[in-house]
Amino acid sequence: MKFTLTTAALVGAAVAAPAAQLEARQMTANDVGRGQCGSVAFVYARGSTEPGNMGFSLGPGVCEGLKKTFPGETVCQGVGGAYGARIMDNVNGRGTSVAAIREGTKAFTDVFEKCPSARVVSGGYSQGSALMMNVIKDLPPNQRNLVLGSVFFGYTKNQQLRGQVPGYPADRLKVFCDRGDGVCGGLLLVNMGHFAYFLNGDIGKAVDFLASKINAAGTAGPAAAAPVSSGSGLLGGLRGGSGAGSGSAAAAPAPVAPVAPAAPVAGTTGVTAAAPVAPVAGTTGVTAAAPAAPVAGTTGTTDMSGMDMSGMDMSTGM
Repeated sequence: MKFTLTTAALVGAAVAAPAAQLEARQMTANDVGRGQCGSVAFVYARGSTEPGNMGFSLGPGVCEGLKKTFPGETVCQGVGGAYGARIMDNVNGRGTSVAAIREGTKAFTDVFEKCPSARVVSGGYSQGSALMMNVIKDLPPNQRNLVLGSVFFGYTKNQQLRGQVPGYPADRLKVFCDRGDGVCGGLLLVNMGHFAYFLNGDIGKAVDFLASKINAAGTAGPAAAAPVSSGSGLLGGLRGGSGAGSGSAAAAPAPVAPVAPAAPVAGTTGVTAAAPVAPVAGTTGVTAAAPAAPVAGTTGTTDMSGMDMSGMDMSTGM
């Protein structure tokens, strides 16, 4: 990866240009960490060397856009803590540190546990995009299904993974890679193209993309979606079923096939005629039913103690 004084100058130019806008933006967002929840939750990982836990432009820009689109409903949470956004962590095999991935996983887990009805979306820039890729692909399937959409800017694993996240639906991911961005070509070459996203309108496009996924999930949040079994018991399956938008639909009960009516006896009107029984001599026409012969050694009651009932279904609809 090439990081030089020229790179530093490019970063300075990119930051200085929208200075007035950046001053008004919060570089740290810890809504969920402070106990706040909303019907929309945005989790974001900043790029290398960026301040706060959201960075100075892309993260705050998308967060603000979602809050304007869903006023009073949106909470934002940046990945901080053990994720130091250090430059040299980019050269690790996974594109960031193990500690950073663990911190990103914690950010998602906090949202899932504290805000179970939130429609969750995410994003990342540069090293933050690699962090998000690793977190999302490693989430349990039922939790991965809850991430309705994600936006990556300057995706450092774009070339290697063909612009995708392993195991994550392609239509839920939007990658913004400027044609002049040296990072997107797999070389981790930081040039001016890597900072194009700050001013080229991609922030607005990212907000629109995430908003479309949120709206497609409906207004009731993930809890309204069909359950997806997590293999961790009843409660785990119910929680996993919160995946809004693309969860497996609950199977409708199979209809009961109608029973065909019995064919009428010839010469009747559809009711089967029973043949009359000849009366027993000495009675008034009522047939005397002979009592059933008791089983030898019993008093007329059937003995069930020796019956094998292991294969019988004794359930009551549970």
